[in-house]
Amino acid sequence: MTTIADFIPPILVAQGAFWLMVVLTLAGAVLAVIPSKIVHNVLGLALAMFGVTGIYLYLGSQFVAMMQLLIYVGAICVTYIFAIMLSPPLELDLPKPSLLKAATALIVSVIAFIAMIQMILTARWAPLAAPSRDWTTKTLGQELLTRYFLVFELISLLLAVAIIGAILIAGLGRERE
Repeated sequence: MTTIADFIPPILVAQGAFWLMVVLTLAGAVLAVIPSKIVHNVLGLALAMFGVTGIYLYLGSQFVAMMQLLIYVGAICVTYIFAIMLSPPLELDLPKPSLLKAATALIVSVIAFIAMIQMILTARWAPLAAPSRDWTTKTLGQELLTRYFLVFELISLLLAVAIIGAILIAGLGRERE
């Protein structure tokens, strides 16, 4: 019995899939930058991130591919769409910026920057022990919830702040109507 592998070598199929994902990623990146409508930009970003997911699958990293799909395509791009949908139209006149708010934001930003620089300069930077080469889902889950717990929580905090910002922007748009 003949199979398709008799006519097309599997390596050609794999290379074709890889280059298809590269083209999909590049096309999405171009769509994320070129169009003038912001919704089209976000859809281009989602397409590029979907292409990167395919590249991770090609490289044999299914867990990272699914996290890419879940976090970037599923959460970040959807959050951008919500922020766009909840923001006021660009045709409305924007309120005049408050000098007090700008000064407060500048002071808080400078204090936070100085605190972070101080933390970086005073931290003991030592090389980590040789990492385990066991990249199973169980090991990744344990690492995310133990060693990389702070990073994991900071990402969730960033998403929460983005959602709260979108709600505040939507509230400001409704007050002006």
